[in-house]
Amino acid sequence: MSLEITVSGFVHGGAIPRRHTCEGEDVSPAISWAGAPAAAQSFVLIVDDPDAPVGTWNHWLLYDIPAGTAGLAEGGSAGTSGKNDFGRTGYGGPCPPRGHGPHRYFFKAFAMSAASAGLGPGAVRADLDRAMRGKILEEAQYMGRYERR
Repeated sequence: MSLEITVSGFVHGGAIPRRHTCEGEDVSPAISWAGAPAAAQSFVLIVDDPDAPVGTWNHWLLYDIPAGTAGLAEGGSAGTSGKNDFGRTGYGGPCPPRGHGPHRYFFKAFAMSAASAGLGPGAVRADLDRAMRGKILEEAQYMGRYERR
């Protein structure tokens, strides 16, 4: 079995509920994963938007999630939070520019061969990408869409 990720509240490729966006409560959805390889020592969760006008926009960086973790409750967290592109740690929900059309948001789970990324709180995406290099055992993604009108 390979790693699979599921995000509650919408189907893969479907519309992300307003509750999980900047126009709602801006709370992270419940996320679960299964099928991690036995060698996984930790998990990393990244949520990003490749359709942002300035290039890929990082909404959530969460790393050093303990190996025994199988998901996060709505608004939940585990491990260490990096700095998103809004300039703060934690989850920042979909918030595309008005009239820019629908954006895709990818929720990505990575099973890691190391127990720690070796980063403190507030790391940025480039640092996390470097720390993950050569340590990814498996990855899975789930995509949702959101548009501000």
